[in-house]
Amino acid sequence: MTGHPHEHGKHGEKAGEGSVPRLIAWEVTRTCNLSCIHCRAASVDKPYPNEFTTEECFKLLDDVVTFASPIIILTGGEPLLRPDIFEIASYGSSKGLRMVMATNGLLIDRESCQRMKEAAIQRVSISLDGSTAESHDQFRQVKGAFAGSLRGIDLLKKASIEFQINTTITRENLHELPAVQELAVKLGAAAHHIFLLVPTGRGKDFKDQEIAAADYEKTLHWFYDQREKVDLQLKATCAPHYYRIMRERAKEEGKKVTVKTHGMDAVSRGCLGGTAFLFISHVGQVQPCGYLEVDCGNVRELPLEEIWRNSEVLKHLRDFEKYKGKCGVCEYRRVCGGCRARAFESTGDYLAEEPLCTYVPRAACR
Repeated sequence: MTGHPHEHGKHGEKAGEGSVPRLIAWEVTRTCNLSCIHCRAASVDKPYPNEFTTEECFKLLDDVVTFASPIIILTGGEPLLRPDIFEIASYGSSKGLRMVMATNGLLIDRESCQRMKEAAIQRVSISLDGSTAESHDQFRQVKGAFAGSLRGIDLLKKASIEFQINTTITRENLHELPAVQELAVKLGAAAHHIFLLVPTGRGKDFKDQEIAAADYEKTLHWFYDQREKVDLQLKATCAPHYYRIMRERAKEEGKKVTVKTHGMDAVSRGCLGGTAFLFISHVGQVQPCGYLEVDCGNVRELPLEEIWRNSEVLKHLRDFEKYKGKCGVCEYRRVCGGCRARAFESTGDYLAEEPLCTYVPRAACR
């Protein structure tokens, strides 16, 4: 994908017409061994009722492959707390799906690494939200969490399992981002994905830790600069402005925008919720993403393809004509789109303008 955003579809064109999801985040359990202050699900270490049986998990994967071949992110909670997690991963792999796992790393041991390899899990993401034990443990609210994550990473490396580092950025740890990235390089990560806090779940109590719009912009410019400096795949999530910044900067520098559009580190567009991404909860509720808590249907009641094609919420998200405020007139709306979850949490309307954006669209200046 190259050039100015006007080259990628005319005014009024919709996204996702005839498309299929490229990424599905599946909360295979809500149970978690940590109690992180920003947690989307406000997870705790207890059993949650009505979670999928192993057979239901297999049925869902059968359902997925009838119409799509996405990357399946096994997430939670903590997916390693599910005793059948490797059976689920193996089944998905046998269906030709790319299975990956998001874990805090504390429960990784030699046996689980061996089972990951047998299940053909292609990548594991581990969150590091600080570059030191003090800052990461405070964020995760468990002493020893940092050491546990590093131990898990070391075991993944020894087993030759590819891993990436995820970092949720808040006011508290913003200054540590360069050090976390340096640590990701030192550890031998394949990628560094940054997440801009969306105040849902326990994160609502953490709303004052959202970084200011100007700092958000500055951080994303810094992140762009790292592309030439580190040997990592870099991806910004819940930070759709990055995809505008990439194009602005490339234009300034007289370069073409070169982005990876397939695979684990695809950076095709800002907000992917409902256009290329889906979230499925521990009880089967489908949402555009984990942070946008709007019910699109339940896979226990309807086939996933039917939900994907017919959900009014998902159809609205694909129709950029319905976007409001400056997002609705922005020349970058096809490549950015604004964070729909942040808009929803701020206004109650997932089509409202992104609240943490400093950019003034050309149309708004006329």
